[in-house]
Amino acid sequence: MNRMDVKETENKILEWIHTKESKESGFLLLVETYQEQLYWHIRKMVLSHDDAKDILQEVFIRVWQNIGKFKGESKLFTWLYRIATNEISRFLDGKKRMHKNQENLRENLENELENSPWVNGDEIQIKLQKAILQLPNKQRLVFNMRYFDELSYEEMAEILKTSVNSMKVSFFHAKTKIEEILKTEII
Repeated sequence: MNRMDVKETENKILEWIHTKESKESGFLLLVETYQEQLYWHIRKMVLSHDDAKDILQEVFIRVWQNIGKFKGESKLFTWLYRIATNEISRFLDGKKRMHKNQENLRENLENELENSPWVNGDEIQIKLQKAILQLPNKQRLVFNMRYFDELSYEEMAEILKTSVNSMKVSFFHAKTKIEEILKTEII
């Protein structure tokens, strides 16, 4: 969708959601419009198809419960990404506690990457994903949003409630670490 279509769709969703008779239709349009994009945002962080589906469902439950509080101070898309990002963090924090530390969690995610029937890709893509897994969660998130989702630094800063400069620095550090990891893997 181009920017005008996105704006029109967001306006239509919000108009319908804020009208009692069309609230459910507006919510269904919201789900239809953003479901795939949010799924892949989640999936890149948790890797598991089943976990991503569960988290996505939780995201839409939270959206349904809180859509009346959305004031339009940000784009709907940004608000949805923020909710999804918060759910990802909540999920990964729980996983980290379950695995006792970040290293065990990373190993678990690598196993998921290698053994999942839902993950496919050539050797280079798998190495890239393993390198991304070695980043701290915030850097993984920033790298994925910028590199794969092609979000602007401004959108990322709004989603993560931080500065544009902070996003640029995080992405630079993430990219540099990935390049170094891949250099040692390829040599």
